[in-house]
Amino acid sequence: MSTNPPTPTNRVASFAPAAPLSPPVPASAAAPSRTALVLAFAAIYIIWGSTYLGIRVAVATMPPFLMAAARFILAGGLLLAFLKWRGAAWPSARQWRINAIVGTFLLLGGNGLVAWAEQTVPSGITALLIGVQPLLFVLTEWAWPGGKRPAALTASALLLGFAGVAWLAAPWDHSAQSLDVAGVAVILLACVFWAFGSIYSRNAKHGADPFMASALQMLGGGAALFVAALLHRDFARLDIAHISAASWWAFGYLVGIGSLVGYSTFVWLMKHSTPARVSTYAYVNPVVAVFLGWLLLKEPINSRTLVASVIIITAVAIITVQKSKAAAK
Repeated sequence: MSTNPPTPTNRVASFAPAAPLSPPVPASAAAPSRTALVLAFAAIYIIWGSTYLGIRVAVATMPPFLMAAARFILAGGLLLAFLKWRGAAWPSARQWRINAIVGTFLLLGGNGLVAWAEQTVPSGITALLIGVQPLLFVLTEWAWPGGKRPAALTASALLLGFAGVAWLAAPWDHSAQSLDVAGVAVILLACVFWAFGSIYSRNAKHGADPFMASALQMLGGGAALFVAALLHRDFARLDIAHISAASWWAFGYLVGIGSLVGYSTFVWLMKHSTPARVSTYAYVNPVVAVFLGWLLLKEPINSRTLVASVIIITAVAIITVQKSKAAAK
């Protein structure tokens, strides 16, 4: 997640663009500059689009949940140490608890399941499937206490988007080029967890600044991923001597860029922009991921992928525009 992603976008002394380099911003501070917002959006657009490739390369020779656990525990620990070095207060028990819950939904339910699925599902296809996340945001917000039923056009876009997913997954196709149906289902389940965690994060009141919240979520989610690694018997499958250099490089990229920069930037944007605008990463991430998968991993791009991409992105565009109009009213 996608992203993600969270956020997934996407991190120590230069863990985020422009404004995030300054000390943690209190809630009462002035709104961030336009430049800071543009750089932040560019970060989650490009970085999160590339993390699908990074995950695919990493899990080629690393157990998925253990890789993700190490990624977020390391990144969260580095970020927390940096914030403490900058003079941040130690988080309260309430802040730990709420952000650990958010991290479990986003990073175990979202990112961890994606890492598992990418053992069999190509990185570009994974990004396209995660592109339906705004659709699941709509359904989750509807199911949330006090949620509103989607308008007719939004409901039509939901059906269109899921039709695109069905066309992409093509469970009726049993040829060699068909997708792993279990992997596809797990990716869609990860989208549900990410949507739920994001909405819970938006409504939870814990008082931590965005970067401290990022650190706590990564540590809490990393701990949950560690438990999942134990249950999945990842330690029994771990063979450090046989981990490829490419997987190590991908892991380093996921820690330094994907987590410290991308995820922290996502959390920062969720505090300084609207969910509808932040969710536009769903347009760009699939394009970046499909291109990188084709360029670097020789992942095929066929007519089914292109048609499904147009359908999914069209559905997401309709929903985002409708949400923006509703917010304006």
